[in-house]
Amino acid sequence: MKITDVDLFIPCFIDQIYPQTAFNMVKVLEKAGVKVHYNPNQTCCGQMAFNSGFWDESKKLGIKFLNDFSNERPVVGPSASCIGFVRNSYQELFHNTAYHLEYKALKENIFEITDFLVNVLQITDLGSVFEHKITYHDSCASLREYHLKDEPRTLLRNVKGLELVEMEDTHTCCGFGGTFSVKFEPISTAMAEQKVQHALDTGAEYIVSTDSSCLMHQYGYIQKHKLPIKVAHIVDVLASGLD
Repeated sequence: MKITDVDLFIPCFIDQIYPQTAFNMVKVLEKAGVKVHYNPNQTCCGQMAFNSGFWDESKKLGIKFLNDFSNERPVVGPSASCIGFVRNSYQELFHNTAYHLEYKALKENIFEITDFLVNVLQITDLGSVFEHKITYHDSCASLREYHLKDEPRTLLRNVKGLELVEMEDTHTCCGFGGTFSVKFEPISTAMAEQKVQHALDTGAEYIVSTDSSCLMHQYGYIQKHKLPIKVAHIVDVLASGLD
């Protein structure tokens, strides 16, 4: 069945800090030929509360999330971390509850944007143009929780003018880890230093990822040390050059 409509999920980081990425999500999805619906009442998926041990608060947010996306349209978002959380950790929140069936239905119908483009819509080239050398950062959540690896790279390799160079230890964490970066700041900073240095070693102009939280963490280190590299969400790269 051809998919004609989707619901847009915009995570907290994108909504509050990188709203342009949200607008670029609309541009990319419309270029892919689908109509985008946005529920302005949506809020956090509950991941931060869950990871900090506040499961009751996370469950309240999760119930709201299930209700906000209760129709049958696919839900698409620009965060492997948030969507991986919904797919996997809602199982623990809603097992043997009145919301178990709603969770199971959403689990099969919520997608990270690159997964949706490549595996659902079967699109690997949007006609994007980004004339820069980039290296790709696999967030821990995308790689280990969502099991996303090839899809972002497939799309990036089809962007006109873009040169993709892999960094060393691409599977290694950048040190963000949500509240980990607050609780264990020295370790987190050292991990960011290592990740950014691996990116610099490639000669890339940009670090690109599916997760804005990782990019924010790395960019904080880059800014502090005035390093010659930038960061970009993959959605912003894919939106570049589109009409």
